[in-house]
Amino acid sequence: MELGRLEYLQALVTEFQVTDSPEAKEQVLANLANFAYDPKNYEYLRQLQVLDLFLDMLTEDNETLVEFAIGGLCNLCLDKTNKDYILEANGVESIINCLSSSNEETVMSAVTTLMYLTTPQSRQQTTALPVVECMLRFSLSASRRLSNLATVFLEDYCTPLQVEEARNLSKHTAVGIPLPKD
Repeated sequence: MELGRLEYLQALVTEFQVTDSPEAKEQVLANLANFAYDPKNYEYLRQLQVLDLFLDMLTEDNETLVEFAIGGLCNLCLDKTNKDYILEANGVESIINCLSSSNEETVMSAVTTLMYLTTPQSRQQTTALPVVECMLRFSLSASRRLSNLATVFLEDYCTPLQVEEARNLSKHTAVGIPLPKD
């Protein structure tokens, strides 16, 4: 069965690479993201370079591909080897960029992924001032899921000083854009 699993995942990766159909790409990436949920698949997905595929898809214009890619990374990054790989591949920057998505599922997965990727070494990047500012805005969201998740991020991953600094900065800006000088 294990050999069959690797072959099946390889077939999915190959199909993703050769198809020209956006719908087929979306379906295959959704399947790969679902397979990323099972720790039995981690080694195979690393071997097939699916982490790189997910990271590459974060910059696509197709919002559905981005949603499935960040979902796959979120599923994979609980594993230390995968987490280290994502951090070493400078994946945090692309994940932070997903916070500006109009797709709530993408944003939820991005916030959760940042939580999972936070280590003593990565904390400076995952809780950078623009991220904390963003979480403050999300904590005021009409979406209970997003506001609750952002609140957990602020309370569990940020220092009170970081939150205060972001609050003070937010008083002088509009949605992260500095106000014009007098």
